[in-house]
Amino acid sequence: MKKVLATMLLLGAAQAFAHCPDPVTCETKAIDASLATSTAKEETLQKVKELRAEGQKLSEEGREREAVKVLKEARKLLREAS
Repeated sequence: MKKVLATMLLLGAAQAFAHCPDPVTCETKAIDASLATSTAKEETLQKVKELRAEGQKLSEEGREREAVKVLKEARKLLREAS
């Protein structure tokens, strides 16, 4: 019984520290969540939405690194504005 409990605890801890397998998706979801609750000015929100769209387009073109860079820039802009 103790071994089962220990295994369950270890698996739970591993889940808690698991990294997102797709950084573009994770960044996009984080931006969407932040946009939903942001109190930033409309011009800032528009810029973030443009960067998000650009990041999505880069991802679709297979330019993942560039996409993540643009999406992180959008998240940073949102953080600073809120």
